[in-house]
Amino acid sequence: MIEEIRKDAEARMGKSIEALRHELAKLRTGRAHPSLLEHIRVDYYGSEMPISQVANVSVGDARTLIVTPWEKNMVQVVEKAILTSDLGLNPATAGTTIRIPLPPLTEERRRDLIKVVRHEGENTKVAIRNIRRDANQHFKELVKEKEISEDQERQAQEQVQKLTDKYTAEVDVVLAEKEKDLMEM
Repeated sequence: MIEEIRKDAEARMGKSIEALRHELAKLRTGRAHPSLLEHIRVDYYGSEMPISQVANVSVGDARTLIVTPWEKNMVQVVEKAILTSDLGLNPATAGTTIRIPLPPLTEERRRDLIKVVRHEGENTKVAIRNIRRDANQHFKELVKEKEISEDQERQAQEQVQKLTDKYTAEVDVVLAEKEKDLMEM
């Protein structure tokens, strides 16, 4: 019983780290990366589709993304979706290919992005602590139902605390990597 709760907590904490990595991948650093456009949705014959399902997104060079829609009549629709996105990018169309030059980040914008990164990190730490709280609550219920002893509960809580410390430290490592990435010129 204790082991199941601990494994569940560990799996959920791991998912929190993955969610953080996924969120941070959307933040723009100085380099072009296809995941920058991942959250953009395109109107495809009346339904909203992710850009990756209507076009191929690739990296041209360090500061250029290349988007090639699979259908010729989707070029303008995809270009408009990129233009109206919250990324502030200016796509340039050449035939059926859309080139997206990424402007260099200003120092002020980098500082703003670091604040966003730290906020995401703090949210992830809160999620991890909430998972710890849930696991500890399960242990308390088991003691109340006399399925485990108080000593077993204490040991289980210590194990979950070690997991919490481990994953919180991993959040710090992920944040440090992203901040370093953002500050590179």
